[in-house]
Amino acid sequence: MKRESVWGSYHAEDVDRLEKLNKRYIDFLSQCKTERECVTEAVSMAKQKGYRALEDVIREGKPLKTGDKIYGVYMNKALALFQIGREPLEQGMNILGAHIDSPRMDVKQNPLYEIEDMAYFDTHYYGGIKKYQWVTIPLAIHGVIVKKDGTTVNVNIGEKDTDPVFCVTDLLIHLASKQMEKKAAVAIEGEKLDVLVGSIPIKEEEKDNVKMGVLKILKDKYGMDEEDFFSAELEVVPAGKAREMGFDGSMVMAYGQDDRVCAYTSLEAMLDCPNTDTTSCCLLVDKEEIGSVGATGMQSRFFENMVAELINLNGNYSELRLKRCLSNSKMLSSDVNAAFDPLYADVFSKQSTSYIGKGVVFNKFTGARGKSGSNDANAEYIAKIRKIMDDNEVHFQMAELGKVDAGGGGTIAYIMSLYGMEVIDCGVAVLNMHAPWEVTSKADVYEAYKCYKAFLKS
Repeated sequence: MKRESVWGSYHAEDVDRLEKLNKRYIDFLSQCKTERECVTEAVSMAKQKGYRALEDVIREGKPLKTGDKIYGVYMNKALALFQIGREPLEQGMNILGAHIDSPRMDVKQNPLYEIEDMAYFDTHYYGGIKKYQWVTIPLAIHGVIVKKDGTTVNVNIGEKDTDPVFCVTDLLIHLASKQMEKKAAVAIEGEKLDVLVGSIPIKEEEKDNVKMGVLKILKDKYGMDEEDFFSAELEVVPAGKAREMGFDGSMVMAYGQDDRVCAYTSLEAMLDCPNTDTTSCCLLVDKEEIGSVGATGMQSRFFENMVAELINLNGNYSELRLKRCLSNSKMLSSDVNAAFDPLYADVFSKQSTSYIGKGVVFNKFTGARGKSGSNDANAEYIAKIRKIMDDNEVHFQMAELGKVDAGGGGTIAYIMSLYGMEVIDCGVAVLNMHAPWEVTSKADVYEAYKCYKAFLKS
């Protein structure tokens, strides 16, 4: 079943709403390049819409009522938003779940070293990347430094026009004959993804005097000593703003659209959600790119614990009510899908792939090859989703991630399905997925927002 480009279906007012949404989205991408930055901005947006911190609501101890808006932050890297519906919580929730981490390079805990009057940060890449894509491009450093006294210093270097940028160097073509013979996977080794950060010595007679110069700058600017790297989280990301792409401005090119495109549209849909019968929830989580592990990943119990607190606020908590709430819930696991690229058509099954500009993408199942690691949504749930989309004039397509034997991937759906809830993968088609600069269609961003809003209201 062929799906047509959605652009031809839009009226002037649709295009106006589309452009306004994408402008806000581009601004969000430009300033939110880490999980912490995403959470900070999302909380700010939520507060403007009347959301209150879960800990404040617990402290007051008042029963929840229809329309109450609550947010819970976990370790500053994961966020859950709730809008209480008319029905009891144990009847379930409508949940949007997206991740806010993206492939990058992380600065190690003892990173700064000097070789031949050049100072470097030692890094460890995070998530699935093509290492050769990260060399010679301008890089920025974002994150936090937490000192022993608990003071947190925010770091953001490389985004302003007046800021310096950084880079990973590469070998010149004239001397790269052996490198060019290597497979792409090993042409650039992980241990060579070190970031060049300085070259001016401060005292010629001292050992590591370029390193000492960098440490002096860090001391003057951030009040940090070298040992403060032990308790720092510094992420190396592409420098520069998100931009419109194409002569017609129909696309968005930016870092981190996997999966901030679904996170942002889910957030906008949640904040625009009216009072509903079913409690609405939006989850923005960390660590999806490395298996959803750790305290802030979806495999953590933080979400389950927050829901337990909500049930308890009405004075009727039990483990059974919690289990009923989770098993009766319905979810869109909102993550991106690989868009068909005509230049690499051989890895796609054209009949079962997603295309940019043809609406939000649903994946009945994900996983790899023989559905390994897959969530597989049941036909009954998909039928309900189809009706919601059609009733709300949301353009959508059904797809898989490439040819069966070519590889695969997944989202947080398989984790949430363990509660027994209905879950389907749903998101936006992306070109250049996992590259420093990814590409989406403005139309798909708009359709994703429409999809998520329609789902929450259902």
